[in-house]
Amino acid sequence: MLLIKTQRGMEYVAASYIKDALGDVEIEIRPSGYLGLLVVHCDVGLKEKIEEIPEIETIVPVKVECEANLNEILSKAEIIAEELKGAKTFAIRTKRRGKHDFSSLDVNLDLGDKLRELTGCEVDLNFPDRAVYVEIIGKRAFIGVIDGAEERKKYTPEKFDSRKLFGKISFVQMPYLEDTRAALEIGERIGRAAQAFEIKELVIAPHEYVNAFELEYFIKGVRRGQLARYKVQEKAYAREVRKVPVFVRDMYQVARDKRRRRNALIVTDPTGKQISDVREDLVRRLAYADEIVVFAGSRTGVPKGIFRLADFVIDLTPYITFATEQTIPVTLSALLTCFEDDEERTFIS
Repeated sequence: MLLIKTQRGMEYVAASYIKDALGDVEIEIRPSGYLGLLVVHCDVGLKEKIEEIPEIETIVPVKVECEANLNEILSKAEIIAEELKGAKTFAIRTKRRGKHDFSSLDVNLDLGDKLRELTGCEVDLNFPDRAVYVEIIGKRAFIGVIDGAEERKKYTPEKFDSRKLFGKISFVQMPYLEDTRAALEIGERIGRAAQAFEIKELVIAPHEYVNAFELEYFIKGVRRGQLARYKVQEKAYAREVRKVPVFVRDMYQVARDKRRRRNALIVTDPTGKQISDVREDLVRRLAYADEIVVFAGSRTGVPKGIFRLADFVIDLTPYITFATEQTIPVTLSALLTCFEDDEERTFIS
């Protein structure tokens, strides 16, 4: 038996392709009325035949089906333990649909303790050798085991933790003004982007006298965008999310303050060099810098006098001028790309 997960609404499409691949097999579509689920009654060895169907998100080879009762689930521990042979670590992933007198956490803890006693394996929630899936659908529970390498992971040991780089970056952004409605909208997008990357700080930095009320709208937009993204992050991440500090300071004074020996100052400007031409020096400088300070213009560019204080003036997209609200994503993505497969990145702490 195979438990199939799809995007909601794609169950019937997936079922059609599964029948094309496996023949006239029995398929329960949306068991107990739950969207995005299929139960295919076939030999688990047929799993490989449907792995290339793109409508299928996850395939769980079901080892045990039982009543959705905690004691019943725990009684199947010995059968599941057989599937953990040769593994050193495991994790339990429980998804509960419907009302029950136990929680997903109860299953994870109780079944996890029993499997540790039976196998001697340790629990590793991040990078397990085996993953035990407990899929509870109404009154039924389906239990299966898949190889840990098959799990789609966002966090893996070989990936560089981008927060180590972004947490060193102070982004100095010239405000978008002159049109209060546009200032509010652009400010919101910039605030959302700064919070999304969880940079060290965002500095709103005019370089001359500006209209206070136009600036008010821009700052209000930044605040609105930041809070909207922060709320999403709090729900999406299991870790603690840091709210990005936002300051206002004259751009020239920021340049003076940040011009320290172990800081790296970068100006984004179409007159600069391509990032590929300075990549080696850039990576080395950023890896050892205490702080990375990026200056970005708005409707006008960064004042030329600041160029003389910068370590790098970079043209991120030669022959293309991107929108003000795109500056943070484009710049940070480019800097992160520089660190891919580069030994210098190991020096970022």
